[in-house]
Amino acid sequence: VQLQASGGGLVQTGGSLTLSCVASGVSTDDFAIGWFRQAPGKEREFVARIIWSSGSTSYAESVRGRFTISRDNAKNTVYLQMNGLKPEDTAVYYCAAALQGDYDPWESDDMDYWGGGTLVTVSS
Repeated sequence: VQLQASGGGLVQTGGSLTLSCVASGVSTDDFAIGWFRQAPGKEREFVARIIWSSGSTSYAESVRGRFTISRDNAKNTVYLQMNGLKPEDTAVYYCAAALQGDYDPWESDDMDYWGGGTLVTVSS
């Protein structure tokens, strides 16, 4: 499985961005793709995830109601629509995948695959 993340950038407080993660080699019914983020000086933290087959989603409390994760099976792509961005959302966002990902909570150590990061900067 290979993951390719993109879509980061600079945005003002209250703005929106959409991140994309293109996946190749998707397999298993419980395959899940999600996003983690890591701010400077902080540990990597879970943001959101989606089960590839069912579309079931899960979010961190800090982003629930502002971020939406979705997938396009035909394009093998997962999106993270981020609205109402805040300065504390500034981080490098990483796409990750789990072969058996239908559980919560997700921990970074449990992921089977990682994509590269994409930087999101929210200015105040």
